[in-house]
Amino acid sequence: MSTANPSASSPPRRTPLYDCHVALGARVIDFGGWAMPVQYESILEEHKAVRTAVGLFDVCHMGEVEFVGPGALAAVERLVSNDVRKLVDGQARYTVVCYEDGGIVDDCIVYREHAERIVIVINAANIDKDVAWFAKSVEGRSDVKFRNLSDEYGLIAVQGPLAVSLLQRLAPEAELAQVKSFHFRATEMLGIPVWAARTGYTGEDGFEIFCPASETPRLWNAMLEVGKDLGVKPIGLGARDTLRLEACLSLYGNDIDATTNPFEANLGWVVKLDHDFIGRPALEALKAKGLSRKLCAFTMEGRGTARHGYSIYAAESGGDAIGVVTSGSLGPTVGKNLGLGYVPLATAEIGNRIFIDCRGKRVAAQVVKAPFYRRPAI
Repeated sequence: MSTANPSASSPPRRTPLYDCHVALGARVIDFGGWAMPVQYESILEEHKAVRTAVGLFDVCHMGEVEFVGPGALAAVERLVSNDVRKLVDGQARYTVVCYEDGGIVDDCIVYREHAERIVIVINAANIDKDVAWFAKSVEGRSDVKFRNLSDEYGLIAVQGPLAVSLLQRLAPEAELAQVKSFHFRATEMLGIPVWAARTGYTGEDGFEIFCPASETPRLWNAMLEVGKDLGVKPIGLGARDTLRLEACLSLYGNDIDATTNPFEANLGWVVKLDHDFIGRPALEALKAKGLSRKLCAFTMEGRGTARHGYSIYAAESGGDAIGVVTSGSLGPTVGKNLGLGYVPLATAEIGNRIFIDCRGKRVAAQVVKAPFYRRPAI
């Protein structure tokens, strides 16, 4: 996830944590116009640390926007598919933003501080596009002000079964264990004002910590220091992708985009058709018509790793492609090569056999129930 790609001649932007990554020996790459750590040591070890202990992710490149004023809630309600009217102060909700035709502008999380201030976290690759879309939606309104705060916030994801234990050491009075999933709490860490939000993108428990951008390195370094005995590790983009894939969490630009609608992307649960939002008429029509394809989860049976863009076939030989892989990699926790891809609705039934063209060779795979991994109940 990153901000919109700048021109090819522009150097990648740096998050407030760039120097921290370099000091830790990270392999840094240009990721959608940002200089981001892809790994610090082994992707497999980083993946394991999040599943068994706790990991830190630099997600400062994500975007944050706010809607402020008496019309803030109504403005956001008009933009998103999920129902945000029933949110209480300190609650968050995952949703999508749609175009008029039902295609997905972005997936995002809406945070209600109070009725007159709503903050939305958007995908880094979509910041410019989303900001333009949101600003246009409130043109001419005097009851709400829209502002892009992306450069003002730092954001650290603290994920894993020991995330609460680590963060409690920095905010002993906050009682973070009492914060429910998809809720957040304003508190302080090291005297720094933060939001501690029980959200994340790994399939594990954890928090995302919002703070002033300038204070992000101090918090990051403190988390690494106080979490040493807990096995804390900094985590790069490589493990972030394998973690989210095991949990079947969609990646914008791979699994969802302007050409996909929420129903076929298995995101119908975030579409509430009982309120008026951009794209609702088109989604109502799509629902009435029925799906022609669906995003399915599959595991590879033969030797081969599915990758984004690989073709999917119904048979081992002959015939035209019936679909395309949107995401694929090894799933370290489940010990299998995994993938997601769009196929005809009948083919998406659990147990069906499909074939993935892996560099010219069709490799068998089986459609399975999503997600591939679900964290153990506490």
